[in-house]
Amino acid sequence: MHEILDVIFNINTFSAAIRISVPLVFAAIGGVFSERAGIINLGLEGMLLAGAFAGVLGSYLTGNPYIGVLFAIICGAFIGFIFALFTIKFEANHVVAGVGLNILLLGITTWLMQILWGSRGTSVNVTGLNEITIPVLSSIPVLGKLFGSHNILVYLMFIVVIISWIILFKTPFGLRLRVIGEHQEAADTLGIKIRKIQYTSLIFSGILCGLGGAYLSLGHLNWFSMNMSAGRGYMALAANIFGGWNPLGAFGASYLFAYTDALQMRMQALNLNVPNEIIQMIPYILTILVLAGAMIRSRPPAGLGKHYKTNR
Repeated sequence: MHEILDVIFNINTFSAAIRISVPLVFAAIGGVFSERAGIINLGLEGMLLAGAFAGVLGSYLTGNPYIGVLFAIICGAFIGFIFALFTIKFEANHVVAGVGLNILLLGITTWLMQILWGSRGTSVNVTGLNEITIPVLSSIPVLGKLFGSHNILVYLMFIVVIISWIILFKTPFGLRLRVIGEHQEAADTLGIKIRKIQYTSLIFSGILCGLGGAYLSLGHLNWFSMNMSAGRGYMALAANIFGGWNPLGAFGASYLFAYTDALQMRMQALNLNVPNEIIQMIPYILTILVLAGAMIRSRPPAGLGKHYKTNR
């Protein structure tokens, strides 16, 4: 029991959770923007996967991981635009379009990996992102362990959380976005350019997922593997719902999921009389329970998943 408590409250567990939370946070905030605009985004999983692949591809071609991150951003933006075409222009069912996108991108990334590297399992190793140490912060006992040394995408994650909250709740664009998610007819009456804002939101969602995917393949590891996102997009969607469609809430929920993931990895090293498969299920069980509870208690944007014909 003492060993378990030591793992639960260990500073290394909290530090590992920060690293694990990065792709979840980026994708969850991407989900906030798309769903606040009225678009159900189950495509977060595929967008993360594509971003991870594009990041490795960029680093492989140039030897520069920052170019890889740029590749991931461009790829995410493109996929966000494609998803917007299907859900906005062609008025496809949002859930079907999202699931279809995930299946498509899983197949494409596996196929391209086999063509480029002759393997359906993993790519070759590429140059990853180096950690940045902040001199003053790293010398502070607890804060230094948590925040003193990370790669650039970890620090960018915190910046994105704050800026996203400001955009969503403190700017005219954010107000228009929220109006669209609640009542598209009212937004149209007010002269708000509904489609333009929805396209922008989905492209931005894709960019954030691209960054999250790039962290998986260049910040967390130095290669790409088949189905690398491993359900993180769905966990991010759950974090978005549990966080009340709010960037700060999405961050908190993502960190909670990441903490349970870090916890299960450290618990496996304790040699408990519990099958490792049961321990590995902890983050996913929590996700299901949290999502079930959130769906009962939370109120999504009223216009979520609805199509509205407009020329704006």
